[in-house]
Amino acid sequence: MTDPDRSTRQAGATDAVLTLPGPMPDGPVGVTLGLDIGGTGLKSALVAPDGTVRYESRCPTRAQDGPDAVLRTVLDHAAETLAKARAEGEDVRAVGIASCGLVDEDAGTVVFSASIQWRDLPLRRLASEHLGLPVALGHDVRSGGLAEARLGAGRGHRVVLFVPVGTGVGGALLLDGKPFPGSHWRSAEVGHVVTRPDGDPCPCGQRGCLDTIAGGVAVARRYNERRGTPPPVSGAEEVAKRAAAGDPAAVRVWEEAADAMAQTLLTAVTLFDPAVLVLGGGLSQAGEQLRAPLRRGLERRAAFQALPDLVFARLGERAGRIGAGLLAWDLVRASEGVRT
Repeated sequence: MTDPDRSTRQAGATDAVLTLPGPMPDGPVGVTLGLDIGGTGLKSALVAPDGTVRYESRCPTRAQDGPDAVLRTVLDHAAETLAKARAEGEDVRAVGIASCGLVDEDAGTVVFSASIQWRDLPLRRLASEHLGLPVALGHDVRSGGLAEARLGAGRGHRVVLFVPVGTGVGGALLLDGKPFPGSHWRSAEVGHVVTRPDGDPCPCGQRGCLDTIAGGVAVARRYNERRGTPPPVSGAEEVAKRAAAGDPAAVRVWEEAADAMAQTLLTAVTLFDPAVLVLGGGLSQAGEQLRAPLRRGLERRAAFQALPDLVFARLGERAGRIGAGLLAWDLVRASEGVRT
């Protein structure tokens, strides 16, 4: 099967990093289907036992048409992809789904997702019934972190903190290559750590969350407010470019965002003691413009803490669907009595 998504990969997300040591001769064979459900797009991949990707595709979620339309899109896309894979002779063993929102992985339920309007949706059961295959359900950020921990920038480390910085600031804690969701599926929500108690209100109900300072939406908004003259910028990437060019307002907003991130992430380092902190998401494309002030902020604040390596994600926007495929392989191995 061809790879129509190859031209849209982010820089650094190369095939060379999509490998693990191959399976033993008596290990599992075939592929799994990994699905990554976002607010606007659905991405899929066929994932081999060693983590290599055989095929990728994507389609809109149709979120504007309501929650039922999103569910139909997911199930229909998965069924079509399975049919194509089987027509090419692929043995698809299981399906993994990574969903945005609040996900109860044990129950197989999307508890709530504002962007696609799902509430208490038993997605694992519905998908398994529709597709006739075992299904694993995970959270999109934790699934992306899983892929980075096993295949990407966190590979070889026991404790990995994955922090994607895009529209907001996400977080996932990986222990021995497995996601740690916490008791109520809310672990490592670094974007909602209150960093400035007197700061701006956050949609979560608190004030001064990291998201309101360092998330992409917040960075663009804060720059437009500080600059005060039209035309406004549409995204944080433009703020980063203007900061690099020396625009005083952009420099100030960018520095404030990096400083707030450093303050919050030192708290995470204090609690979790990760060996590596993997920066992902769209704003990580700023490279050293983000990492350098973040590292300085961490070093300035650190006392007894052992600071982790600060590295960039390698799998880019592919991480969620690859991680979903890995979750499905964990399900296959567990059913065969193989430890993961």
